[in-house]
Amino acid sequence: MTEKQEAKRHGRRLVVVVYPFQGHINPMLQLATILNSNGFSITILHPEFNSPNHSNYPDFSFVSIPDGLSKTNTVSVSPGDLAATISAINRNCEAPFQRYMEQILEAEDPPDRVAGVIFDGFMYFAQRVANHLKLPGISVRTSAAASLFAFAVFRHHDGHGYIPFQDSLSQLDQVPELEALKLKDIIVSAAANPALLELRAVLTETTKNASAVIVNTIHFLEQQTLTKVQECFQVPIFPIGPFHKLAPSSSSSLLEEDTNCISWLDKQAPESVIYVSFGSMTSMDENELLEIASGLANSEQPFLWVVRPGSVRGPEWADELLPKSFWERVEEGRGCIVKWAPQKEVLAHGAVGGFWSHCGWNSTLESVCEGVPMLCRPFFGDQLLSSRYVCRVWKIGLEMEGVLERGKIEKGIRRLMVDSEGVEIRQRAKGLKEKADFCLSEDGSSYNALNELVQHILSS
Repeated sequence: MTEKQEAKRHGRRLVVVVYPFQGHINPMLQLATILNSNGFSITILHPEFNSPNHSNYPDFSFVSIPDGLSKTNTVSVSPGDLAATISAINRNCEAPFQRYMEQILEAEDPPDRVAGVIFDGFMYFAQRVANHLKLPGISVRTSAAASLFAFAVFRHHDGHGYIPFQDSLSQLDQVPELEALKLKDIIVSAAANPALLELRAVLTETTKNASAVIVNTIHFLEQQTLTKVQECFQVPIFPIGPFHKLAPSSSSSLLEEDTNCISWLDKQAPESVIYVSFGSMTSMDENELLEIASGLANSEQPFLWVVRPGSVRGPEWADELLPKSFWERVEEGRGCIVKWAPQKEVLAHGAVGGFWSHCGWNSTLESVCEGVPMLCRPFFGDQLLSSRYVCRVWKIGLEMEGVLERGKIEKGIRRLMVDSEGVEIRQRAKGLKEKADFCLSEDGSSYNALNELVQHILSS
């Protein structure tokens, strides 16, 4: 009997706890889909805030719990409020989650008993509840494995780190992959933020107490880092990414996707379009918007540009800000602007030859898997790590650093899309795509890690 058949025979149920922001909802629902396809029943537990679309997942049970946040279902929260938001969600959700778990454990039928709690690492209250109820708790990292190591190195508020602080900093120079990421700079610069340090300490303690850790990454992308993470946490680590390639296609976007851009892409030459999207949470001022518009127009490259409502501080959308001369150039067919795009479909399109991105981890993996080189403009948090992976470790992209200025933007786009430097970068990107495809195939690293994860859950 296969592991999948064994799971179905026992009717094992997994409770999946989702952190309510787009970059976390997507991979957690993809992971739930993967586990469901391997025979597990799925209950998705989520805060009321930013509730995911249930209709796209008819085989799942969805349960919302009060979170104490706004009931307006706002799509994003300011990056500066993230630490406070994470703390508030964990504080407010723990008690109702425990009540819910106690109820289902009392009422459950033996054939459908709960096999464990799988939770986004930011929802660390779930591990405390799992411990209290003597259930396995599995933490999920939706960012790079390198962020796990960085969390463990950060000092506690009392001055101590989970890894001896000075020892860990010296270790970073001894591992080429970690040295190229400049983790030392990130760790030292962030040490001045007490709220951030306290949050990272809690997240790391939770990870160390989990029965296992799932990371949305591919082994070859972070091979040296994964070795250090395993040494640090001493719990099973399962790099089974990229989730979006292992899960059947289904949208969990909180924003409506404009599929008309695909028809526009169909009319463009192969690998000629620069796709521009800065994710679901970043924002810019009016001057930055105008500089980007001018840089795109002056580059003379076709472009597909996502300008999300609310991404520009001030007016509701770009059409209130961009000059008439810009719109005239767009109307000539060289540009397409949408409020939100079906990104995986866009990146897989043959007309797309480059991706100017904020370097969120989901976007980075999606670009790697389609062999699309990147222009990197990280804004906050783990995006800086992703950018350094792209540009300094894998060398499949260029950094767009400093103040955004139209001449710099024009030059960066042409370096990536036209110059010989960009040709070499594109070749390396296509090489990573081939490696990623192999890892997802039978006996590839992600395929094997998934089988090991299923066995781990069944044996818990």
